[in-house]
Amino acid sequence: MSLLVQLLVSTALIVAVTLIHGTGVVLSARIFRCEEGTLREQRLAVREFTVMVPMALWLFALHTTEIALYAAFYLIVGEAETLERALHISGMAYTTLGVAEGQVNEWPLVATFEGLAGFLLIGWSAAVFVTDMDKVLRRRD
Repeated sequence: MSLLVQLLVSTALIVAVTLIHGTGVVLSARIFRCEEGTLREQRLAVREFTVMVPMALWLFALHTTEIALYAAFYLIVGEAETLERALHISGMAYTTLGVAEGQVNEWPLVATFEGLAGFLLIGWSAAVFVTDMDKVLRRRD
């Protein structure tokens, strides 16, 4: 595939996963009520299990959705024959494990930019999670 088309598709997918992730992170703060005032009213064990565990699962679901979006692309363009294979390729690229190298023949730049997007979005999730965990654990009972 031509360089320009790969760059345009990569840009569109990066915008899509960034919007998904940004929306999900904003919703997580509202869903899990990570405001310090609300958290201080709860006992530590309650805060840990009603905020942190669900938030970790929520962030995991966001990343899974983003991987699935790329996997759908790989299926549509014929880079993978099955959903399982598409998810494997996408997951390897997204998590920057590098195993996807050589697995994407016609759209290698999309896989490359998926790795960059995944790296940044995983970092964003880690920053949000650590910041919110700090709020949860700051007040010790």
